Amino acid sequence: MPLLSRHRFLRHVAVLSAALLAAPLAALAAPATGDPVWFGVSGPLTGQNAQYGAQWKAGFDLALEHINAQGGIHGRPLAYNFEDSQSDPRQSVAIAQKLVNDKRVLIELGDFSSPASMAASPIYQRAGLVQLGFTNSHPDFTKGGDYIWSPSISQADAQPLLAELAVKTLGFKRIAVLYLNTDWGRTSKDVLVKAAQERGAQVAIAEGYQPDEKDFRSTLVRVRDANPDGLVLISYYPDGALIAGQVRSVGLRQPIAAVGSVYSPKFIELGGAAVNGIFTNTAFYPEEPRAEVQDFVKSFRAKYGKEPDAFNAYAYDAVVYAAAALRQAGANADRKAVRDAFHKIKDVPSVIFGKAGFDAQTRRIIGVKSVNLVVKDGKWAQLDEKAALAAAR
Repeated sequence: MPLLSRHRFLRHVAVLSAALLAAPLAALAAPATGDPVWFGVSGPLTGQNAQYGAQWKAGFDLALEHINAQGGIHGRPLAYNFEDSQSDPRQSVAIAQKLVNDKRVLIELGDFSSPASMAASPIYQRAGLVQLGFTNSHPDFTKGGDYIWSPSISQADAQPLLAELAVKTLGFKRIAVLYLNTDWGRTSKDVLVKAAQERGAQVAIAEGYQPDEKDFRSTLVRVRDANPDGLVLISYYPDGALIAGQVRSVGLRQPIAAVGSVYSPKFIELGGAAVNGIFTNTAFYPEEPRAEVQDFVKSFRAKYGKEPDAFNAYAYDAVVYAAAALRQAGANADRKAVRDAFHKIKDVPSVIFGKAGFDAQTRRIIGVKSVNLVVKDGKWAQLDEKAALAAAR
């Protein structure tokens, strides 16, 4: 080889080697191939909570795209079987039996609501299949056994954050609480009331409503007559939007704060102008500048052409946690090894929590945080805490 050509060749090799060394290891991994590693999902694809299932699927699919492009689980692709429960406890129990009998399934994600998940938990526990209830905030959910885990913030932690927003930031002194009359809603209400009272507020009235209720005006009249200075909604976004649309019709003009489950573009889409000025807090906000958040938002926009919401992020992270446990468990893992892996994984790159891990005793995610938001001009916006009290009045 001529000397000049040899110099060029060596220089080219040096540049290529430097580039390879600088490249992320994930980018160098061969795409996953072969028989999939399976996880099961129990959640709503039809019924009144179907939109949450659709949001889950978007998060799941984006996570799988990233994980499988980076080598999957020990070289095998990760895949899932999504069974439609409508978030009905009766159906979630039947699905649990189906999933535990499918020996390919190494971990289960779901169900959406805590009641549906908790009805199925004994089946997963007896069968020794990890149930990762990633939207299950009921404080008792993970008490179902050592195979029951959750990356969701417990209501025991979330409701005090909502009370802090309502009482300390917005200045509510006499609170009316409207809550979904399910086990989740009642438990959330009890924790919220205690936290609000500890912060110096009084609860003027607390009214429950049924999951299929559509006309809230008689309840709202009772709320009006209790003369609160602020309302707190413990709702999902479909019922929360309906309530917001009827509040003003009975003469209520008080400011409204709502639990983080209303945080979704769908809340604004369903509620329209009626939800302007409603406050909430959430663990995920797409404009948060952290690199994990912005990388996720960029990828989500590129794939779906829209902004992600919290439930997209919860689902994405749930698959990331499942993948981390499956990798930790080893190439020939069984279900017990996956359970054991949750005690060992740490610093998992989570969109919501940054570097995440689990508390071995509570089997919940470590780290609680929230961002305070308000609906402003038909969009979610981060709350200006200094101006919040004036805005609420």
